[in-house]
Amino acid sequence: MNYLKAIQEISEVIPCIEEELEENKTPSSYSVIHTFNDHIKKMIRQNDRNLLFKCLKKMNNIYRDGDIMLKYAVECTFIYSLDNSTAFCSEEYRKVIFSHISQELQKIHSRQIYSHGT
Repeated sequence: MNYLKAIQEISEVIPCIEEELEENKTPSSYSVIHTFNDHIKKMIRQNDRNLLFKCLKKMNNIYRDGDIMLKYAVECTFIYSLDNSTAFCSEEYRKVIFSHISQELQKIHSRQIYSHGT
């Protein structure tokens, strides 16, 4: 899957995002994941669990099926910002969020946390 297919996939879950993604003057894997990540952050803050969980599942699928550029964008944008996005969540809500993230992405998250600063 490339970033154009990712736009279609994301638009299935969040129809209103398609126009925002297509307005980008320099579309790329990074810009698509960055925009999707911004929406996920809003859902976390607004406690919109139903849509959030669908989006997390879609992020898992994009990572699993994505080309190397999408994978890199997910790792550098979504995974890297995950702690910041969930910093003010209750411990229970944070655990629920992480339970909807694939094992593979959880491992990458752990690697980023424990290798930071070394």
